[in-house]
Amino acid sequence: MGRTIWANGMVFDGTGADASVADIAVEEGRIVDIGVGLDGDESVDLSGHLVTPGLFDCHVHFMVDGDFSPTTYGETPFSMRFYLAAERMRRTLATGITTVREAGGSDLGVKEAQEKGLIEGPRMQISITMLSQTGGHGDGWHVCGAHMPMELDPYPGVPDNVVDGPDEMRRKVRELVRAGADVIKVATSGGVLSSRSDPQHAHFKADELDVLVAEATGAGRFVMAHAQATNGIKNAIRAGIRSIEHGIYLDDEAIQMMLDAGTYLVPTLVAPLGVLDAADQGIDLPQVIIDKARAAVDVHQESFRRAVEAGVTIAMGTDSGVMPHGNNLRELQLMADLGMSPTAVLESTTRIASELMGVDSTLGTIEVGKIADLVAFTGTDVDVTDLKPRVARVVQAGQEIAL
Repeated sequence: MGRTIWANGMVFDGTGADASVADIAVEEGRIVDIGVGLDGDESVDLSGHLVTPGLFDCHVHFMVDGDFSPTTYGETPFSMRFYLAAERMRRTLATGITTVREAGGSDLGVKEAQEKGLIEGPRMQISITMLSQTGGHGDGWHVCGAHMPMELDPYPGVPDNVVDGPDEMRRKVRELVRAGADVIKVATSGGVLSSRSDPQHAHFKADELDVLVAEATGAGRFVMAHAQATNGIKNAIRAGIRSIEHGIYLDDEAIQMMLDAGTYLVPTLVAPLGVLDAADQGIDLPQVIIDKARAAVDVHQESFRRAVEAGVTIAMGTDSGVMPHGNNLRELQLMADLGMSPTAVLESTTRIASELMGVDSTLGTIEVGKIADLVAFTGTDVDVTDLKPRVARVVQAGQEIAL
């Protein structure tokens, strides 16, 4: 592999420096030089383009694609989900998302298929499933007495996700680590897409969460919490969980706790909107789910505004899968519309996201020595409005992806 120069782009490197015109030299998948007038074996002219680091989405689900109806699950052969996931991963990569945190559904085989080059997609950290208490967000039991199929159903490679009590929690974390989980996910509150749980009700007790974090930390894993309820958010922070996913019902105390603990917020602003979009498109969803999504939108956005104003560290995540994959960049515009500067939004989906995931030594900024993940957008403005049509080139580990 020779030396390729990505030349003359307006480079937003994610380090906090102002964007400026520069060349980026890449060899063997790494950035080896940044400057002006660089020489190489091949040169790609990016004049008139904004160049950013490869983007991150810290919350996706590749085993679903905007349709949670029981009919869809019931009529889809089990093995089909893996072929569908491959197409969704390719769709996501084409938007400039080169790295993701898969928040439940994909197993180790999906991750390794991408790593081995069998399928194209973002590199992945996988949680495999989401730990849920009995009757919690993630328990597929319904009042008819049946267990309704869902993307978190256990199969070889995906442990059962329902757990109660500290001893069960300890074993379940170890099972997930054994199965290849890079990050442990837990639901510390109810949620929108589970008919029998309340998004404003906290789940799990302190002793259960303490054991979870201790076991995960001992295995070198971070923990992410589906946390919508105010008390569920606070319980997660007290336990030392690294990131709050969604954070719909934040209050002033929870925000201050996040600041004091250095807890990240992954807001997924687009998620409840995606549920309402699905309902508008005629996807068969229970009315209780639609009502919960509708009730969440305004309070979610207000919580996000207040978190931004307070200075909470925010990493971009969409919950894609709740809505169709490939629309991830819609989240960036929502973040800007609700109070973040375009620069801060881009940093949240590059450097800050890489710090959350613990991969900032190799990814997240355009710096010498780092993996050459790059996105080129038409136009040179540092602007996150309607970004998807502007994606012109995507480079992952030095290789350009065919769009």
